Amino acid sequence: MHIVGSNKKRIWLARILFLLPVSLLFFFFFIYPFLFTLYTSLTQWRGIGAMKFNGLANYGKLLADATFRKALKNNVVWALSQGFIQVPLACLVAMILVRKPRFWKALRTAYYLPNVISTVALAMVWVAIYNVKGPLNAILHALFGVEKLNWLGNPDVALFAVIFQTVIYIGYFMIILLAAAMNIPRSYYEAAEIDGAGTFRQEWHITLPMLRGTLVTTMTLAMAYGMRHFESTFLMTGGGPAYATTTMGIDLYLKMDALRYSEASTVGVILILMGTVVISLIRILFGTSDPMSETAQ
Repeated sequence: MHIVGSNKKRIWLARILFLLPVSLLFFFFFIYPFLFTLYTSLTQWRGIGAMKFNGLANYGKLLADATFRKALKNNVVWALSQGFIQVPLACLVAMILVRKPRFWKALRTAYYLPNVISTVALAMVWVAIYNVKGPLNAILHALFGVEKLNWLGNPDVALFAVIFQTVIYIGYFMIILLAAAMNIPRSYYEAAEIDGAGTFRQEWHITLPMLRGTLVTTMTLAMAYGMRHFESTFLMTGGGPAYATTTMGIDLYLKMDALRYSEASTVGVILILMGTVVISLIRILFGTSDPMSETAQ
């Protein structure tokens, strides 16, 4: 019994030692900054001088701000578009490529290529494409007679324009789903073919159910990226026109730039809480089971 007890102690000690470095990093680079941000959001502070505690005043001020409410709405739109447009598109392409059609390797590389290009470079390319005198307007006018449109300067279409240029880059999630699809046992498809199931039924009844866990993971990642979106929109529109494309990330940046640190911290706290709620809802709605892992076991 003494030997068994000693072994258990050694096992627990080893676990603690293995977890200690990452736990310390997590504390100093997430828990402590979050607690500091949470406290700052309850104060009046411009980054210098003493903090003056003012309770929930910053939260009330933000919720009464029409610009912040617009940013909040845009963040929700971003999260939904990433999770329910980008991921399904990536899944569709992965399901096609996993059957290895002609030139599938070249297509796989082409779809993933935008993910290795700088966001700044891509944003500048799309600014040129969306220009009133750019190629998009020229093509639409030549083919359909559509009047030239200021895509990034029109509040009615600007948000659609910046979302579209991000959603079509499906390579990152496609690679994740493709790798998972390639691990599905071929025997399942062979049995389905023997039973007379066509390609569509195989994909619907075998591929999609087996990819369930991976789909939940990719959807979680995509919606998290959508919630914290900042770079391309800031580069393309700066949050305009008339705050039509502003996001909480842009609002936070502008408040920090104006030395309104306590209000920026408030936006940060709300953003973290929203991300936590979104991730929790995805897990509740779609579950956490993973047929691929269960098959491997």
